[in-house]
Amino acid sequence: MKKILTVVGARPQFIKAAAVSRVIRESYLNKVEEIIVHTGQHFDHNMSKIFFEELDIPTPKYNLDISGGGHGAMTGRMLEAMEKVIQEERPDWLLIYGDTNSTLAGALAASKLHIPIAHVEAGLRSFNMRMPEEINRIVSDRISSLLFCPTDVAVDNLAKEGLVSGVHNVGDVMYDASLFYRELAVQRSRCLEDLKLNDGGYVLATCHRAENTDDPARLSGIVEALIEISREIPVVLPLHPRTKKLLMQRDDIVGLDKLILIDPLPFLDMIRLERSAHAIITDSGGVQKEAYFFGVPCLTTRDETEWVETVSSGWNKLVGADFDLICDAYKALAKPDSHPLLYGDGHASKYILEQLAKSV
Repeated sequence: MKKILTVVGARPQFIKAAAVSRVIRESYLNKVEEIIVHTGQHFDHNMSKIFFEELDIPTPKYNLDISGGGHGAMTGRMLEAMEKVIQEERPDWLLIYGDTNSTLAGALAASKLHIPIAHVEAGLRSFNMRMPEEINRIVSDRISSLLFCPTDVAVDNLAKEGLVSGVHNVGDVMYDASLFYRELAVQRSRCLEDLKLNDGGYVLATCHRAENTDDPARLSGIVEALIEISREIPVVLPLHPRTKKLLMQRDDIVGLDKLILIDPLPFLDMIRLERSAHAIITDSGGVQKEAYFFGVPCLTTRDETEWVETVSSGWNKLVGADFDLICDAYKALAKPDSHPLLYGDGHASKYILEQLAKSV
């Protein structure tokens, strides 16, 4: 029996871990023992605990309860705590997802204790070193032994950095999860009825990245554009706790009451809203992809994206935080004629476990 220590801490990681954990339970039950460590990075109930319940993720053996504070303080506390967990468990592999502080802390702790690291969603690059996520993903890739890439572009990015050993294009585990949960969301979620929305009759928006929320001008540009768009179609904005706090401190943004402001959503409700939206406006990497998975046009309120395939295919457009750019892009929104399979065949989790099984 080989032991895998899985590190998660944020919403996208819960979803990815759910897909991989399901394959472990279905096909590797007597071959692989998975131990889950939840760092506590997302502490809001709708952004953490309820995801484990909805996605049927095994209960974490360790919950580090580390959240808040600056990047250095948070990562440092996680690193210290993860080191103790790794020393106690002595896993054969440490499995990390994405690009959060939890990802980096787990990778650093394992590397210093000579535990091999497998990185799911390796090779993504925004080429913006001001993004904490960019630093996290570059460092994590550099010290990982197995690099599971979601796309050919990610593989190419690693090759340009001299990383070719242990690199595998397995597809995207988020695509696995989206395929598995999309029908379940339609069956179980009542959010459209509760919000009095119709299929295709609203825009879904999210805004949570510090580059947007912590810059008053960027936050104004995005929110005021959403208010303008809401003149012709309802706009639903689930408010990330940080975004809500900052918006409530502002008295210069007029018309917030025109938006449908709601709390962070459980996973199935979010999938339901994404799948049935007329369009999605977001600064979230995960939501950009989910928009593509469901064939919903997307506007990304950033100046760059790691998911360049969604842009080159015509389904996603970078609009920054400029009021006019966002509004003009929305007016010109149209679905492209083609929707290629950019993120694998929906079996990324299976391919990841096959590689881990060969390597442990």
